[in-house]
Amino acid sequence: MLLFKCKPTIYNFEAFSEFAEEFEVGEGDLVLTLSFLYDKVFKPLNLKCNYIFQDKYGLGEPTDEMVNSIFKEAQEFNYKRVIAVGGGTVIDIAKLMTHSDVSEDIDLYGLFTKKIPFNKNKKLVIIPTTCGTGSEVTNISIVGFIKKNTKFGLAAEELYADDAVLITEFLQTLPFKPFMTSSIDALIHGIESYLAPKSNAYTELYSLRAIRIILEGYLEIAEKGKEYRNEIMNNFAIASNYAGIAFSNTGVGAVHAISYPLSGKYHVAHGEANYQFLTEVLRTYYNMDSEGKIKELNTYLSTILDVKDDAEVVYEKIDEILGNFLYKKKLSEYGMQQNDIDEFAGLVIETQQRLLKNNYVPFDKSIISSVYKNLF
Repeated sequence: MLLFKCKPTIYNFEAFSEFAEEFEVGEGDLVLTLSFLYDKVFKPLNLKCNYIFQDKYGLGEPTDEMVNSIFKEAQEFNYKRVIAVGGGTVIDIAKLMTHSDVSEDIDLYGLFTKKIPFNKNKKLVIIPTTCGTGSEVTNISIVGFIKKNTKFGLAAEELYADDAVLITEFLQTLPFKPFMTSSIDALIHGIESYLAPKSNAYTELYSLRAIRIILEGYLEIAEKGKEYRNEIMNNFAIASNYAGIAFSNTGVGAVHAISYPLSGKYHVAHGEANYQFLTEVLRTYYNMDSEGKIKELNTYLSTILDVKDDAEVVYEKIDEILGNFLYKKKLSEYGMQQNDIDEFAGLVIETQQRLLKNNYVPFDKSIISSVYKNLF
């Protein structure tokens, strides 16, 4: 049985200019990034590469329409290497741009349902500018399909980056809310990886360390102020990377699966959507099987948070800490309607089996509905 792998080679630089020199960025490279980063970081270097700006085609999560528009522009360039510099949206799209048949006419839905094989013929370098997705070390791309009101994930060996690069310069310009939503996402990656059926002694080294770094970082920021995050930002980048390595081997579960319809229909940012469901899913897991691995997780969390080793106390403490930085809304505050509850639960069952199989305990439609109802 396969226990563990880490596909990309991992690098760490203080500044992008150091990376550009070592990787000889220039002709044959296509950089997918954001326009404000170009003006601030790329333009002064006068690199002889081509650029596509993701924000030209919309903001927020990647959609099928956004991907097809970027694919159309990519056809104008002859490139051998894709360099992704951005958050989860940029990274998820860049992974698809290594496909041999990048064009606006490709059946993107067929690609995600594996009716079309993924043929990689270009190199991929990923440089995250947030500290949460961990996507630089995973083989997963997530895209929202507008007419279906949900997201689909494609997992394929060909989606691994050749190189994953952490650059502190980018993270220190991250505003506080994106910092929180992305780092909460990394925390959830660590937790879901630890509880997943495929979790093992190797992945636990990464998932548990990621959880500790992130929670201890939050406690320090609560004590020393929001700006203190910039002094420990590289810790969060490494923790996100650890969590990404962990869940790339084990997968994530119900927190992600249940959040997708909320993101898809009401355009809630990925990390923020996951945040809404974290402790409710953990509480549901614990109520269904309190003597399994979740008991070990709760003990571990209680030692970091310095609270009683009691599930409800631990979950309340997590909500308290995260709530100090990011308000936890009721689902109805996003516009969710009562009749969405059963519709969303059915959509999760129908479209997210890839994730649900990674649950700590099995969830059926009634359990998923109850999670939505409790948070509505």
